[in-house]
Amino acid sequence: MQIDANGIRLEVELHGPGSGAPIILIRGLGTQLVHWPAALTEGLAARGFRVVIFDNRDVGLSQRCPAPGVPSSADEILEALRRGVPLRPAYTLNDMARDVVGLMDALDIPRAHVFGISMGGAIAQILALDHGARLLTATFVMTACGPFSAISGSEPESTAELTSRLLSRPQGLADYVASQIAESALWGSPGFPATDEELREMAACAHARGVDAQGINRQFLAVASQHGRCEALRRLALPCLVIHGTHDALIPPDKGRELADIIPGGEYKQIDGMGHMITTALAPLIVETVSDFVARRAG
Repeated sequence: MQIDANGIRLEVELHGPGSGAPIILIRGLGTQLVHWPAALTEGLAARGFRVVIFDNRDVGLSQRCPAPGVPSSADEILEALRRGVPLRPAYTLNDMARDVVGLMDALDIPRAHVFGISMGGAIAQILALDHGARLLTATFVMTACGPFSAISGSEPESTAELTSRLLSRPQGLADYVASQIAESALWGSPGFPATDEELREMAACAHARGVDAQGINRQFLAVASQHGRCEALRRLALPCLVIHGTHDALIPPDKGRELADIIPGGEYKQIDGMGHMITTALAPLIVETVSDFVARRAG
């Protein structure tokens, strides 16, 4: 269903009992609500949660958010970086956090648990810092508190290389499916692998809903422009769980450990064999970990 939130339209799905404690799942760069494995959403719903999933702005069935003078094509962005031209984003991760607050208002949710992965984990951190009164707990998965440059490396060459890999270009269905399988081999969870059939089905569904390279690139600019949150998180007063995998090839596990150590009372769960992807095989362990954390810390 479509809702109005923070001045834009978002595509939202609800799962589980209407009377359950709400948990909002926030996805990472360029991905859609259909990228959540059913084993995760249904598993949380079976534990009694009211599961809220949605397409972030600029992907899937949610509203596109271009801005005048902001490049959206990969080639334009890379050329600007090569020339040293400062790039301003069309919006920030703070705007995307306000999207979540607007979603809660539209669904009449006073307070919720939040669970964010990768870029969604950064958005969840901002929610915890700026809108903590609306949260019950926060779970940050495969994410970090530092700026993009701290993840990509201090050398300009390493930042440019990672930027080139994360930017998106228009693809037909066959190429998009192939790229999703290739990304799983690169960033996936070797201890909990996704099958090619699972990846093909998910990619076909996402492509049919709307894979927008320009929208993904605008999300990337929001990520790349974000300042670090490490110092602010030292003063956070909210039950927080950090989950990270030993085989995360995009954000190293030490970044997850750093995040958990910075947050007062933060808990850390490192999962052997987990990479930068929650697969169907991994989902039951995530459900168990989050459910246990909420039961102990939600009050």
